[in-house]
Amino acid sequence: MEIFVTKDYRILAKLNESVQNLHAELFPQFFKVHNLNEITEFFKNVVDKPEHHFFVVKDVEELVGYAWIEIKNIPEGPIKKADRLGYIHQISINEGKRNMGYGSFLIHKLASFARDHELSRVELDYWIDNKNASEFYERLGFVKFREHVYMEI
Repeated sequence: MEIFVTKDYRILAKLNESVQNLHAELFPQFFKVHNLNEITEFFKNVVDKPEHHFFVVKDVEELVGYAWIEIKNIPEGPIKKADRLGYIHQISINEGKRNMGYGSFLIHKLASFARDHELSRVELDYWIDNKNASEFYERLGFVKFREHVYMEI
């Protein structure tokens, strides 16, 4: 098992299929089913932004998942203190490869990346009905610190 950094938007678009379709299945009111052409174009527009970093996990010759982290430099203002953190936009492991340690391996790599870049922490969010994600992140030491709510209008 190894992890490598990539800016290959074609690889990312393919690896995104599993997580995109999971979100579309769980929350069809918010997410579209994976469309390779649209997702490829999306990643093509993101990969060269210097604050965005992409890691792919590979086992032997098979690419089994990826993670996308953004370095956020938050300036001090009248209300909040300055901060420098990593925001994990996505982490995805192919469906047949879940619960085999790949996700934990990626999270540990992201934590190492955060330490190397002197970030205060890594943050992420997940949908409240995604119990697998909730249990996974809790097992890895993530702590809930904010609730995100909405009201239909």
